[in-house]
Order: sequence, then C-alpha cells, then structure tokens
Amino acid sequence: MSQYEFIADKFLLPSPAGAYYATSSNQKELLRGLLLALMMQPESKIITRETLSMWFDSDDEASLSLLHKAQQLGWLRANDEQSSAPGGALEELLPPLLAELSSTQKSLLADHQGFNLASHGFTHEAAEELSALSADMSALRGRHSHLLSKNLNIKTEAMGLIDADGNSQLGFWPLHIGKHCFTLVMSGIPRFNQTSFTNLIWMLINRYASSEFSATSSIHDMFTLADGTSIHQ
Repeated sequence: MSQYEFIADKFLLPSPAGAYYATSSNQKELLRGLLLALMMQPESKIITRETLSMWFDSDDEASLSLLHKAQQLGWLRANDEQSSAPGGALEELLPPLLAELSSTQKSLLADHQGFNLASHGFTHEAAEELSALSADMSALRGRHSHLLSKNLNIKTEAMGLIDADGNSQLGFWPLHIGKHCFTLVMSGIPRFNQTSFTNLIWMLINRYASSEFSATSSIHDMFTLADGTSIHQ
C-alpha cells in the first residue's frame, strides 16, 4: 500500500519559489523537470497518477515521492480552478510584470547576447547598457563556474552590486528557459514571491521552450545526461 494519498481534481502549478528554482539553473534534475513540465502548457492541468508515471517512467510510489517532495519544499500549489499563462505580445506583457518584481520598479529582461527584450523604469540608454553588461556578467560567471559551484559550494548563479551593508543595489538573475538563458536585471529589493514572477516564467517557457516537451514526453528521458549517468532527484 502506498504511503502517499493522491488528491485528484486539483490543478497543479509551480509556486513563485518553484518557478525560481526551475529556472535558476540548467542542472538536470527530475524535480526541475516536473516544475518545467507543468509550465510548458498554456493552462494549468489536472495531474493524474498515470500522467506522473508516464512523465517519470517509473511506478506510482517513485513518482508520488517526487511530487510529495516538491510540495514539502513549497514549490507546488494545488488550485481548485484552472489558470492560464498570460497571452499576447511580449513587448506589451513584459514591462508591467517586470515593474512588479522590483521595489524600485526598475527592471529589465535581456537575452544571452545582451539584447534588451523589455524594461521598466530605466531610461532607454541605461536599459541598453545594462543589457550589454548582463551578457558580460553571464560570461564572467561561466568562466568561474567551477570555482563558485564546486570549490566554494555556492549554489546560486545570481550576481549583484552591493553597498557597504551588503544590500544589493543592482542584481543579475539568470533564467534558464529551455536552451535559452535570459538575465533579469533590477535595482532595489527583488519581489519574486508573487504570482507575477510565476506568470513571467510561465509566459517565457511557453514562448521559448514549450516545443521541447509534449504531453507524452518522459521527464526521465529529457533529463538524462548525454553520457547516460543518473541525474539528481
């Protein structure tokens, strides 16, 4: 008998913390795969035992264990009503979402080449230069990734410019969306723990990564390393 009780008829979607974890790194993990899979559809879905078993290519107990772990970590939310990812043109949807994520309402989203996709609060010139700076920061982080993640055991990829009290004045947060890596740049205190952040990630995943996963895909296969080694759960 299973030690888990599966509650049916609930629409599952990552919480803001879950959305952040899912995109804060491109390290291959089954839990990250689950969170991404839930956001690769334009609408939240009711997840069944059969869906979980198919996604993880495992029996009920193993897949339910992973689902339970995600819930314990606060990375999932179960809702009675279905919700939808924001729809429309990115240039219209992104600025108001970005504004809500910073205490100063100054933030922008740039791609890995330093192209400014959208911004709010910054002047046009500042947004363009900060976007270019974000590409330099990303390259710097990449060159020293072994030192930071392995030698120093620093798990976050985010970087910041801080004041004498250690408070961030300007922060750079990488967002790994499928094969793309965007950078969220903002001044002030980040306000990620809200629905706007989930909607931002959900919208970007549907736009840039939804083709990488289908309803019949196996998360286990997607998140198996090329050399065949096992991945983290």
